[in-house]
Amino acid sequence: MTPKERYKKLKEHLLEENPILVEVIDEYKELDSIARHVGVLSPQQTYTESISWWPLISVLGTFSAGKSSFINEFLGQKVQETGNQAVDDKFTVICYSKNHAVTTLPGVALDADPRFPFYNISKEIEKIDPSANNINKFLQLKTVHSERIKGKILIDSPGFDADVQRDAVLKITRHIIDLSDLVLIFFDARHPEPGAMRDTLNHLVEIAINHTDADKVLFVLNQIDTCAKEDNLEEIIGAWQRALSQKGIVSGKFYAIYNESLANIENPSTQERLKKKKDADIAAIYAKMDSVIIDRAYRIVKNIETRAKEILQSLPLLQEKLRSFATTLAIADIFLAIVLAGLAWYGATLLPIPNAGYVLTGAAIVLFLVLHFKLRSFLRSRIAKKIEEQSLKQAFLKHTSWLRPYLLAPKALSSKKIEAALEELIQRSKSYIQKLNDQCIHTKNNTPQE
Repeated sequence: MTPKERYKKLKEHLLEENPILVEVIDEYKELDSIARHVGVLSPQQTYTESISWWPLISVLGTFSAGKSSFINEFLGQKVQETGNQAVDDKFTVICYSKNHAVTTLPGVALDADPRFPFYNISKEIEKIDPSANNINKFLQLKTVHSERIKGKILIDSPGFDADVQRDAVLKITRHIIDLSDLVLIFFDARHPEPGAMRDTLNHLVEIAINHTDADKVLFVLNQIDTCAKEDNLEEIIGAWQRALSQKGIVSGKFYAIYNESLANIENPSTQERLKKKKDADIAAIYAKMDSVIIDRAYRIVKNIETRAKEILQSLPLLQEKLRSFATTLAIADIFLAIVLAGLAWYGATLLPIPNAGYVLTGAAIVLFLVLHFKLRSFLRSRIAKKIEEQSLKQAFLKHTSWLRPYLLAPKALSSKKIEAALEELIQRSKSYIQKLNDQCIHTKNNTPQE
């Protein structure tokens, strides 16, 4: 997909699901244009690929933890199969569609979707399993007509308690957690104690502990209605939290819920108590899920400032490398020209043939050009190898290609216009954040209070 096609598709999706960000596409187009001029982006690259435009909410846990039931309840319709056995062996990516029928598409459909950078997952899967159509083995896409999912992406993890493909799934899970704006890790209230924690769940908890953005992880104890007969909710929650603390999680956001439509609670007082707990926690979880849209919008706008500053910071180093290249090559060219001119003149005085000077001068010019381009290629490669940042190396190679006058290379990036354009983009991104602030305040003020 070309950048132009990506801009167009993003605008189409945003107009339908998140119109607040439509204007930002033009800011990215301008940023991309500057980055391509500098050389840190190739003509086929765009910064719109470097960030997810739709917030990702991943729902993780073992197959028995009620993840699918939670998702169906959240969406208001049956999208995921439920049951006590693993019913799906793939990660299911769920997104909004105007089509009222739930549609299931192969994982390869995710690669062409501009709403989120799932090409990153494709690369991870290729490392794990290089076989053909490997993305379809681990991922599928479902499109759903639900206002709840509008502007968001849900990812339901497979039931991967079995050893088959567990390592591969855990690696993809880690990558999905990195991409996600919110992570819900589900536990089964029927088995909260440490001895019943599966290896898979242990891995999920370890990932959550070690993640740099641990605040985005919510721990959900599901199916607490199973404690209705004994009426020991506090004991079950206590056992669950002790199990987590043994794994190193001593603080965080903890919730206890159940699916009311599937529950069978005979005691009215117990039912009321569990329902009160469930309603409060469900409301808190849903509020977190809804807030990711604004959080993601801020990240998308902030990314413009971040990328612009990266370019500004890279300019001095890039100019330094280009000056070093141009100066060294110019000195070498002068030396070569003097030596070859001297040899041509000296040879012309020795050879007793007509027009010897012209012949030797022509030969010297040809030899000079051959040696110049060999030396140029050697020097270009040598300096490029010392540049660690890939985008900076790409920019250096662009401005030192053999078609470009090397003496003008440092001047190509010395213009104050580049810096001014980037500073203007940074200021516009800050003013756009103010617009988001105003819109959030307006939305809150117009939200009916309970």
